[in-house]
Amino acid sequence: MSSLGSADRPLRVAIVGSGPSGFYAAEALLKSNLSVQVDMFDRLPTPFGLVRGGVSPDHPKIKSVTKVYDKIAQHERFSFLGNVTIGKDIKLEELREYYDAILFATGAETDNRLNIPGEDLPGSHTATEFVGWYNSHPDYRDRVFDLSQEVAVIIGQGNVAMDVSRILAKTSDELRGTDIAQHALDALAESKVREIHLIGRRGPVQAKCTTPELRELGELAECDVIVRPEDLELDHTSKAELDYADNVTAQKNMAELRAFAERTAAGKRRRYFMHFLRSPIALHGALRVESISLELNTLQGKPFTTRAVGTGAIEELACGLVFRSVGYRGVPIPSVPFDHTRGVIPHEAGRVTNAGVAVQGLYVTGWIKRGPSGVIGTNKPDSHETVGSLLSDAPDLSPCAIPDSDALHGLLAQRGVRVVSFADWRRIDAAEIARGAVNGKPREKFTRIDEMLNAL
Repeated sequence: MSSLGSADRPLRVAIVGSGPSGFYAAEALLKSNLSVQVDMFDRLPTPFGLVRGGVSPDHPKIKSVTKVYDKIAQHERFSFLGNVTIGKDIKLEELREYYDAILFATGAETDNRLNIPGEDLPGSHTATEFVGWYNSHPDYRDRVFDLSQEVAVIIGQGNVAMDVSRILAKTSDELRGTDIAQHALDALAESKVREIHLIGRRGPVQAKCTTPELRELGELAECDVIVRPEDLELDHTSKAELDYADNVTAQKNMAELRAFAERTAAGKRRRYFMHFLRSPIALHGALRVESISLELNTLQGKPFTTRAVGTGAIEELACGLVFRSVGYRGVPIPSVPFDHTRGVIPHEAGRVTNAGVAVQGLYVTGWIKRGPSGVIGTNKPDSHETVGSLLSDAPDLSPCAIPDSDALHGLLAQRGVRVVSFADWRRIDAAEIARGAVNGKPREKFTRIDEMLNAL
């Protein structure tokens, strides 16, 4: 019998999830010294994960990374199986009959909660909902956001919080030439939001956004950015962090923030306030959000390990919209071990573990492995670590019972699953580009799965 990874018996790997971590894992497998067949699954008919559904529409350069993934998908031993949900259309136990190893790259699909009173009042939303809505994600097509409210609050100061706040602050003219969903563009054109408040629980030195995201705020056509000079006064610990030679992002961020603090408001239509050292402790309202209570914080701990501690002093801020962007967590997959505390699949060097013991043939990469950290490129070394573990395990893996992708396709067809191939995706892609060209946009995405399938 041929060993796994030989020309006679290629190592068969199923990758569940088609975002950056999944594609970088596929690339590493296909470039290895073994003969490997990679089949990539996604519950949506479209690939690329958060590059398609999470990257802000006004950041087209970031999305150009999909050209790299396109090249990976052209490999003769790569196949894409879109519109297939693992655990629903096919169970994990069944999938293991067709693959020697399964690698999960499903990302972090839901938000952390604030766990404060009033969090679920109408008008309080997760950042994921809003981002998915304006990015045409089918899961969020029918969400409704009351943009007739004049004051919006965004909790968090990472890049996603910056994206949400920037989209709210921009005019429709600034967004019109992007691939933003048309339904979102129409709604934002009628927006009555006049004040945007970005809330961070720690200080300006600890803000998690990147400098380009901050710099963009200063380029908004109809929005003044307001930073109070007193909010940039640093305690001893923050000064030590800022003075650390390698803390380049914080140093550049502080330079941008100080420049904002020196500006004189130009009387633009909207105002954007940045608040530091404040934590939300309650949302209030009779039928919907009407205000938020913020506790003033102080920082405790050593440099780079500081935590925000409430002082007991409370501020009230009237608002009608709240977006929560305080981190993300993975969603459990049936029959796969899951760490409910951290929201990830437990692992050791990418090998899925159950009670500390590696589960043969199961691997994990990306945000579902390490949590929501880093940028797109961070996924490459992360995926290479996992693939390294998988390849070193190859001689000891149990060969699957049915090493035949055609047989799997037959099973899914019997169950009425319309599998979307990468060639199918390219047809969807071409249709979206054609739709966008009519309105001078790079593309107009389909917002419902049945629309995507009908385009085929």
